[in-house]
Amino acid sequence: MEEVDFLASEISQRYGAVQRARGCFLYTRKGVRLTDLYQEGGRAILGWGGGNAFTVFKNVLNRGITGSFDTDYTARIAKAVCDLLASGRRAAVYTSKTAALKAAIAAFPESTSFWRPWNQEQIDWKSVGSVIIEPPLPWTPYIWIVAVKISPEADAAFAVYKTERVPAPVSAAVTRSLYDMITALQDREEKNWFIYDTVVTKYWKRHGPYLIPEIPKEKYRDFILHCLDCGLVISPVYEQPSIVPYGADPGVFGKLKNSVFGG
Repeated sequence: MEEVDFLASEISQRYGAVQRARGCFLYTRKGVRLTDLYQEGGRAILGWGGGNAFTVFKNVLNRGITGSFDTDYTARIAKAVCDLLASGRRAAVYTSKTAALKAAIAAFPESTSFWRPWNQEQIDWKSVGSVIIEPPLPWTPYIWIVAVKISPEADAAFAVYKTERVPAPVSAAVTRSLYDMITALQDREEKNWFIYDTVVTKYWKRHGPYLIPEIPKEKYRDFILHCLDCGLVISPVYEQPSIVPYGADPGVFGKLKNSVFGG
């Protein structure tokens, strides 16, 4: 995506390549710590380290089961999805957004939605026929999960789109990330996000942890660069919200507070 390439290039030009990522922070070759509000479009919303998911990945990798054979781990993804959505589902894994969308629509053409945590529209996910989920795991950008309500008609349509084989360590990590998300949904709430409002609401409209830009679209690229100069990495895509940096000291917005964007 051109916008992501633009952002990556600008980070490198200013601060050098990213050497390390932890929590909501990126550490660059020039010794600069950047606060990440892009968070890989939401896949890093639980942090860049991978937490428990990374530990699970390493443990399964050490078993050597990385080939194209059946393991128990794909089925565990389906169980985790059912727990996440609190409803019985059939689930399949795809390695492209297009494939996932086709499978989801085939099963429920009038009831397909992309899942987003802390959604402000109060969607009852139990009622949605097909739910497409991006795992909260920053190092699996190619994984998409489709969770379909069980019914004879949907099962027949969904069965045409076979789940794709994913290495067992990745499947295990994805499963762990979904359970980590279930925990985060219980722990994170409004009090964790509004503490940044004194600065962010000057430029964004906040819905839960999501920041919708109020900067005009034609000035947004200049705003991206302004934020980079203030040590902030925001979403490079105007239509894709930035995300409140959970757990960061509000002081990370100090430069933006003191350097008003004039467009």
